[in-house]
Amino acid sequence: MNDRAKPPRKGDAERKDRLAEALRANLQKRKAQARSRRAGDPDQRPEGLPTAGKMHKD
Repeated sequence: MNDRAKPPRKGDAERKDRLAEALRANLQKRKAQARSRRAGDPDQRPEGLPTAGKMHKD
């Protein structure tokens, strides 16, 4: 067996940085959503799902 530790891969630091940034952005978004719910302001999203337009049969 190989007792040597694996050297860190090149992309690991970049991946950790990217994941940390995504986590911070998600946390900020969730905090803003919670604050708006406490304030009683509605979300800035349109109600319901967008329609697909005309339906056609093949």
